[in-house]
Amino acid sequence: MSSSKNISPVGWYVGSYLLRFIELAQEGNDDPDKRFLTWENTILLKAADLDEAYDKIVERARTDPYKNVQGVDVQWVFEGVTEILPIYEEIDDGCEIIWSEYTKKLKNIRKRARARGEFHQ
Repeated sequence: MSSSKNISPVGWYVGSYLLRFIELAQEGNDDPDKRFLTWENTILLKAADLDEAYDKIVERARTDPYKNVQGVDVQWVFEGVTEILPIYEEIDDGCEIIWSEYTKKLKNIRKRARARGEFHQ
């Protein structure tokens, strides 16, 4: 098996992509300065390499138009892939799937940490 940092030795990847919500008949849907409700979704993918993972993200992210509860034609528009990361361990309870590296002041590091009850909305 390859030892490239871009290849998952266990065949799993984490990928994120952006979806933008639009009303199909609304003007300005292509205005680059307009604000839109946007979701960044993150999914697990079984793939042989980054390219296959990318293709699977794009395939899963595509959505069709539909009518909302008010009967308006709407759609979540795929805007692109934001991240693909190989997973280096077998998927199991407690396995590490994503990590980030920072160089920050201690006070800012501590501001990022939240207490147990702060994750509930």
